[in-house]
Parts: sequence; C-alpha cells; structure tokens
Amino acid sequence: MDKISFAVTGMNATDNPAPGIAVIRAIREDKNWQGKAIGLAYDALDTGVYDPLLCDRVFMIPYAAEGEKALLARLQYIQEVEPFEVLVPTLDAELVNFIRLRHELEPMGIRMLVPTEEVLAMRSKAKLGEFARDNDIPFPLSLSVLTPEMLPDAMNQLGVPFVVKGCYYEAAICHTIEQARAAYFSIANRWGLPIVAQAYMPGEEYDICALGDADGKLNGAVAMRKLRLTDKGKAWAGITIQDEELLELSRRVVEGLSWTGPMEIEFIRSARDHRFYLFEINPRFPAWCYLTAGCGLNLPARYLRLAMGAKVAPSLKYTAGTVFVRHATDVICSLDILEGLTTRGEISRETGGRK
Repeated sequence: MDKISFAVTGMNATDNPAPGIAVIRAIREDKNWQGKAIGLAYDALDTGVYDPLLCDRVFMIPYAAEGEKALLARLQYIQEVEPFEVLVPTLDAELVNFIRLRHELEPMGIRMLVPTEEVLAMRSKAKLGEFARDNDIPFPLSLSVLTPEMLPDAMNQLGVPFVVKGCYYEAAICHTIEQARAAYFSIANRWGLPIVAQAYMPGEEYDICALGDADGKLNGAVAMRKLRLTDKGKAWAGITIQDEELLELSRRVVEGLSWTGPMEIEFIRSARDHRFYLFEINPRFPAWCYLTAGCGLNLPARYLRLAMGAKVAPSLKYTAGTVFVRHATDVICSLDILEGLTTRGEISRETGGRK
C-alpha cells in the first residue's frame, strides 16, 4: 500500500448517495496507505468534490452516454498530469465503459478489479432469477416487461402489490395497474428497458458488501441489517451482523458468477417463511461501504491491494454490532473551486482550487 494513488468515480452525496465518498474515506482509514485520492466527477456540483479532506485533486470526466472513446481520452490526459495506479468505478451505468477499456488502461499503468461484460450481464435484474435458480438461491418470482401491454399479465401472475423495477435504478411498489403503468413510463424514460416486475415480499432487508478476487473467489464480505430506510428504500442506518447462512449465500453468489471486484448483494428475510431471498445485486461498492472499515474488514483497502496484484488472504472476520447512521452536512468553499471545475474541468487542493 506504499504510495498508491487511486481515482474514484461517484462523488455525489444526495439522499441517494453514490459510493465514491465512502470508498475514499475507507481507504484513507488504512494506516498503511500513502498516496493521493483523485475524485472523478460527472457534474461540477457533485457534492463530494468540495470536501477538502477527501480528494487531493478532482477531474471532470464525460458522462457514460458519451462512450468509451471520450472516457479514454480524458483518462489519458489525467494520467499524464496526475498519475495514479488504481481506478475504482462505483456507478452501475458507467461500468460497461470501464470494462471495455480495461485492456487499454492496463498499459497506461491503471489497474481495476472488474468483471467481464458477460459476467456483468448475468447479474442484471432481467437475468438474476435464472442465475438464482441455477445456483439454488431463493429468489422472488420476477418477470421481464418490455412493453406496458405486458403489465396486466404480470400483475395477474405476481398478485398485488408488486414491484416495478428499473434496469439500473429505481423501484416502485404498485397496488393498481394505473400505478404500474405510471412507474413503467417514469422509470423507462430515465433508465431504459427492460423493466422488471417482481413479487412483493415483506420482511427485513439485509445487505452484503462483498469483494471477489481476480479468480472470482470471495475475498471478503460484511453483512449489514438495515435499520432505517429513505423514501427511495436506501439504507440510512444499519448494523453489522454475523450470520453464517447469509454469508454462505453471498459466497455462492460471488463464486457462482466468478465475480471479480466489489458488489452489493441485497437479501430479504421473508416475514412469511423466514428464509433469505436474493433480491438484487449491484455491481459495485454500496454507498455504506465505509462501514466495512469501521467494523474491521476494510474492503475498499483490500480492493487496492488486490488490484495491485498483492496476495490478500480471504477473511470474513469483522465486529458484529457496529452501527452506521448517515447524516447530511454543509460544505463551505471558495468560488475558485466551482470556477475550476466549470471552466477547466479540474481542481487541485494544493493550489487552493486553481490548477
């Protein structure tokens, strides 16, 4: 970990925060780490870039919709002016671009832990039910919905209420076909198709932050029970737990996919039969991953070591009963910071915001 500089995407922190800030905080917690933390922002008002304790330098990067060529050109420039060794993508929608650039980035000295594009597709919401069945993992009934005309049949099969989910983000619990149609168009307009209709399953929600190594084996995992949710269903407070069944299911997910890199695995413990049901897999660190540093199994720091090719022994040892509670705060800064991001696309803390 001696003098490893790294770059992280996902620098926004709203009521639905991106994971980048938590990743940086976790790595900075590692006493063996030295180097620089570089924030990669999509918007000049991404809140994390304004915290002077987070990033040594910040660069704007093109939105994922602009494609991998635009991203590669920007990363080539960044690597010339502020070299770094490890890149941590943290957003679902950007991951395909980074995967496709992996072999372009390695000769530049930039390493990542990411799955292949084929493996990424296997955990998509549309295909997750098939994967769960093949690996004997309990999963609620789910249907792929490609047109709004398919919704009435989905409702008949799933019952009410049922859940309408986007291919990347967002979900809505629907009690009527009118609610389902409204959710379908709202989510599809933002995130595209397919839409997934899923049986509603009441129960307690659990999250696992897991990390797969370069061979697709589980290197570490931390399980958390959600204590408080936002209106979007995001964890605002949680507590670490040790549950052998939950961690074994997580191992089967990671190794069944041969997954490389971080992932968030969501389970629901059904109020009906008290079994754990796989609910969703997100292909990156969760926004609460700073909790892994707090409970003694720092998974973002392990990511850096694994990406650099170091031998890191697998571990599931961490302190149960460690609580996180998220809170919002205001960051005050000079106009130089905003001007640097909007006019030059970069800032440096060493020069007070100027290049």
